Parts: sequence; C-alpha cells; structure tokens
Amino acid sequence: MSSNIDSVTTYKVRKVLKELSTKKGRGTELVTLYVPPKKSIHEVIGVLRDEHGTASNIKSDITRNHVQDALVKTMQRLKLYKITPQNGLVIFCGALPTNGPGSEFVFIYDILPPKEVQTYLYRCDDHFHLEILRDMLREEKIIGLLSIDATEAGMGIISGTSFEVIDELSSGVGGKHRAGGQSARRFERLREMNLTDYYHRIANHAVKSFLEDIPIQALIVSGPGGTKDTFLKQEYLDYRLQKKVVAVLDTAYSGSEGLRETVDKANQILQGIRIVEEKKLIQRFLSETTSQNGLAIYGTQDIMDSLQKANVELILISEDLDWTYLKVICKSCKSAKEKVLSREKYVSEKQNLITTSCSTCSSTDQEIVEIDFIEYLADLASESSAKVEVISSKTEEGAMLKSFGGFAAFKRYNG
Repeated sequence: MSSNIDSVTTYKVRKVLKELSTKKGRGTELVTLYVPPKKSIHEVIGVLRDEHGTASNIKSDITRNHVQDALVKTMQRLKLYKITPQNGLVIFCGALPTNGPGSEFVFIYDILPPKEVQTYLYRCDDHFHLEILRDMLREEKIIGLLSIDATEAGMGIISGTSFEVIDELSSGVGGKHRAGGQSARRFERLREMNLTDYYHRIANHAVKSFLEDIPIQALIVSGPGGTKDTFLKQEYLDYRLQKKVVAVLDTAYSGSEGLRETVDKANQILQGIRIVEEKKLIQRFLSETTSQNGLAIYGTQDIMDSLQKANVELILISEDLDWTYLKVICKSCKSAKEKVLSREKYVSEKQNLITTSCSTCSSTDQEIVEIDFIEYLADLASESSAKVEVISSKTEEGAMLKSFGGFAAFKRYNG
C-alpha cells in the first residue's frame, strides 16, 4: 500500500474485506460489481437491468427473488451517483442470513476504492469476489535491510506498517590477534578465510531472503566500522541485489538491533513507508505530551470537546479500538441520545439506551443509528478540516498509542 492512500480509506476497506470474506450465499445469488472510472453509471445500470430480466429464468423461487432483489438494490445505489467516482466504484450486494437459514436480508456495501479500478467486473456467485480490492491494499514498496559487522548480521523487511527481522547470522570469527610471530600470521590467514566464508554465507542468505522469498525493490546496508564497505566493494553480494542498494549507513549496532537503528536513521530514504510516517506521528505526540505548552491531548472527552470547538488539527486512533457510535432518536419529538460504546460495554449499554423512554416526551418509539466510531470520527473531523490518522496496532508505535487509550489528538492552539 503506497502512503498516498488515506489511512481512513484503508481502514474502511480492510474492515469490509474482513466482514465479507466469511460470507456465503445460497447458490449463486451474491452480486459483485467493479466499475472503472471511465465506464458510465448509466451504461452499468443498463447491463444490470438486462441481468434482472435474465434472472427471471432461475428455477428456484428463493434464489430468483434474492438475485433480483440484489440487482434492484444495486441499481438503486448506482442512481445515487451522478458520475462514476474518480477511482471507480465497488459494490457488493446480496441476501445474507441474519439468524440462520430463512432469515436472509439483502445487504449492500458500496466502496470508493483506494486505487483506480482497472477492469469492469460483474459476477453473481455464492461468494463475493474480493481479490481485486485486496490487491489494491497490497504493499507496493518492499525494502530490504542488511545490518552487518564482523561478528553478526541481520536481515529485515520493511513495508507498509510492517517491520520484520527475517534472518540472523553469527560469524564465528574471532577478534584480531595482537601477538607477533608465525602464529599471529597463521591466525590472521585463518581469520580472513573465516571472514570470506561468513561473507559468502551472508550473500547466500540475502539471495534467499531478498530475491527468492520476498522480492524487494530496494536494499539498505548498514553497520558499524568498515565490514559493510568491504562486503560491498569486494562484490560478495549478488549483482542483482548490488543494483538495489540505495544507501549505506553507519550504525552503532549490527544484527537485529542494527536493523532497528537503521529504520530510525533512514527516515529520508524510507519516506512514504507507512510505518515510518506512524513513527514520526507518535514521536511528535510523545514530545508534545512532555512539553509544558504541548498541544497533544488524550482522553475521549477532552478530544471530543476540542473537536466540537474546531480546535483539533490531527487525530491519532488505533485501528483495533473497536468502538461504536450509537445515536438513539425519538421518533415523536426528534430528541436524541448519543454515546460512544466500547466492545465490552456495547451490548448492555445499547440495551439500556433503547429501553429507556425519551426524557423529553416519554415515548418509547425510537430510531437507532449505529456507526463505526472511526468512520464517525472521520466525518466529524472533516467538518472542521481536522485530519484523522489510523495507526496500526501491530507496531511498537501502535502499542505506545494504546497505552494512552488508543485515542489521541493535536490541538490547533492552547486555551
């Protein structure tokens, strides 16, 4: 995933993919539709109208009704778009069970894809076709890291929100011999032979790690002292990887610790890699929290209050916070109750909200609106031009944010 894809968009797509990947229909009655930006909405509706007519030939009454209902609902959703969106449009629609067989309800999901849809696709199947959307989220830029000195070497991969140490080697080479005489010269010759063997082992492991297992687009070599320079200048590294070397960095450590230090030192080179961007955001947050006049805040109430006052520049929120925004609206007097519920409190507090009569008119006839909290937050933030960054929960930075409740922000000004 390239960094120019908005993190909220990525979050929404991943959430839908996770939800729909387990869904199965009765027969071929789930509709998948990918519309490229150059294909007109009117043309697509025409195709679906023809498919609706063809579906009348389906023998099973249940399947026929489900397919036709899904096609009608899809056409109705398409009519809400005057023109095809910039990146195209993706729609999944079909009858899915809500409480076992016979409880099917026609659900529809329309998605503005993070990248341009390249091919028109219409399918009616027993599952949704998610492959094209998954491919849009696949990481485009994979960078290899090699941290080396005379005692150990580490190899790692950095891509998107992922940093992983994938291989570690020890040299078994002793330190330089300081005594004189013939024994010292023999020792040095043996040491050079062992180093040469060590360099070849590193080179072989690098081919497997960076060309065969996970093909990389670029390679950063690092380490203390001159070992890394000798390794490169004497061309132990495979020529295909030698061409991919974009930087050689001095670090205090080698091996796995050297890899982590390399990530910290290679900010400019790794610009555009999501994990590096998240690291900068969390470092800024930690710096602001310890500053006397810092603009960082955390705690749901403080952030929501500042957001209502349009005094929020940027919100950081953990991708696995799993909160729901719930709004209960009285149908009689239109007064509303709002609450943000965590997963643990969702069932009990939702039940309490919907069974409590309206405080204004005592009516029990109420409408319920449920929205994923991150999506609700993104819409609310856009009203005051605040930005939302969804932070991965799998990184060290994500863990730091979770220690502050998984929800933080930067104010525009103090006061």
